[in-house]
Amino acid sequence: MAPYASDDAVGAERDEDPRPGRRKAARYAVPVAVVGVAAATIGLVPALADSGDPDLPRISAQQLIEKIARSDVQRLSGTVKISTDLGLPELGGLEDKLLSGAAGGSGDGSSADPRARLTELVSGTHTLRVAADGPDRQKLSLVESGAEYSLIHDGKDVWGYDSKSNQVHHSTTARSGRDRGAEPPATPKDFAEQALKSVDDTTSVTVDGTAQVAGRDAYKLLIRPRQSGTTVGAISIAVDARTGLPLKFTLTPSGGGAAVVDAGFTRVSFAEPAASTFAFTPPKGAKVTEGTDGSARPEHDRAGGTSRHGAPGHAPRPGGEAARGLSGAEVLGKGWTSVATFDTGAHGGLPTGAKGGDLGGFLGSIGEPASGAFGKGTVFSTRLVNALITDDGRVYAGAVTKDALVKAADAAK
Repeated sequence: MAPYASDDAVGAERDEDPRPGRRKAARYAVPVAVVGVAAATIGLVPALADSGDPDLPRISAQQLIEKIARSDVQRLSGTVKISTDLGLPELGGLEDKLLSGAAGGSGDGSSADPRARLTELVSGTHTLRVAADGPDRQKLSLVESGAEYSLIHDGKDVWGYDSKSNQVHHSTTARSGRDRGAEPPATPKDFAEQALKSVDDTTSVTVDGTAQVAGRDAYKLLIRPRQSGTTVGAISIAVDARTGLPLKFTLTPSGGGAAVVDAGFTRVSFAEPAASTFAFTPPKGAKVTEGTDGSARPEHDRAGGTSRHGAPGHAPRPGGEAARGLSGAEVLGKGWTSVATFDTGAHGGLPTGAKGGDLGGFLGSIGEPASGAFGKGTVFSTRLVNALITDDGRVYAGAVTKDALVKAADAAK
């Protein structure tokens, strides 16, 4: 084990791309406020990172979170493998309709619209190629068998291209930086940011040794809820020892088994990507649909059709972030067992008959009856986020167990 070095000393080591005078850009990091929250909830005594993997200077959890917050990686390229297992049943094609509806899309929309297309990341295993050159140039490609979907941000232009259907979705943005409204979390950094927002006094945060990820030396940050009743077991984040960039994110459920989310680089380079990486011209004969700055209004495409836009899909959020992720919801409780609740205004239970259609039949087939002081309802369970819909039209949802949902509904009465 190397002698103890302060986090500043570790961070002083420079990685590739040591160019002087490079332009200042939006940081690829968690808000600095996270560091202040974490300081009050985790031990400050340095933990030995001595798992037998890379021999790195010891570092405390607080120092490691500070390293993530200071990380300013602006240029990279690499490959990310992401696996998501929420334990959803096979839906026989209905999942496409549900995901499209959640993204605000429709059957006649562009297959290249990122807000509908990238909802594929909420299930299964996928390979992504990613590249970035500052806040105004990024590319993410979803690699499939015999086809590829690419999302390219180059200056004010945002392009989505589906090679299988030869369709293009184009929009412009006046905002600098990555267009978060157009895509769900996809990289380890994206997931790590959301997980660190859940760190409070209901959380244990420690350094859990070291690891090698994509050929890079990394520290492992371990986040565990201190509360019972949550479906989150633990979150492990592998943090690059030099740059502070999260290289791998793994969320395991309290019920055991495979990870719910496992996203990590299999290859990464911090060299400047070629300018051609971010250049895009619609292929000949492609159908191009025009949008504007993430607009939610319909836009006519060049082929005379129409595409519709709506709220983007999102990958699962851990802990209290799952509850806070629902717009307009009231949050009950604290920390990892917090539950979001809102009134749908739809009394009479689940949708059925002509109005309910496939959705009503699907929900009825996978739901589990529940009752309590709140009345009666149906619980819909995944391995992470669960929801209770009461017969009077109220919804309770969070990364909590069925018993915790019922308890929250009872207490709200």
